[in-house]
Amino acid sequence: MVAGLNHARAAANARVTEDFDANWRFSKGDFASAMMPAFDDGGWRTLNVPHDWSIEGPFSAEYGSGNGFAPGGIGWYRKHFQPDSAQKSKLVAIEFDGVYANSEVWINGQFVGARPFGFASFQYDLTPYLKWGADNVVAVRVDHSRFADSRFYTGSGIYRNVRLSITDPLRIAHWVFP
Repeated sequence: MVAGLNHARAAANARVTEDFDANWRFSKGDFASAMMPAFDDGGWRTLNVPHDWSIEGPFSAEYGSGNGFAPGGIGWYRKHFQPDSAQKSKLVAIEFDGVYANSEVWINGQFVGARPFGFASFQYDLTPYLKWGADNVVAVRVDHSRFADSRFYTGSGIYRNVRLSITDPLRIAHWVFP
């Protein structure tokens, strides 16, 4: 009976999901080196995601009625974190439930992927680029410059939740997009 209980505990720890919504840094605008770890984001606003910068305005007829006359543009999000060295044998992926629109993601200055549009969830493997027990930086560039791209209000930014998924190397694969 105890062996079965230990097996159940091991299986329960095979995939750990951590909420990654708190303490992001954000700035509207485009910054050529914001994906680099040494970039100074100290003057950026600290916020939690989900976040929508369009709803903050300013509102204008030039932005189009489909987006509620709200601005689009380009914005950057950055998050500093320190992965636990005890998890060094694990795989670590970041999961985004939604980023509107046209996102690009980096970890420690390394490009890990891009998603067009903004309604599909996606994930990227961060494992090859992590610095265990040290400061790591996830940077997300969101380009909603084509703001009149919908018949309804979409907002702009990381508008849904973000998680870290920590798994054993042998695991059931997450959903995969080509």
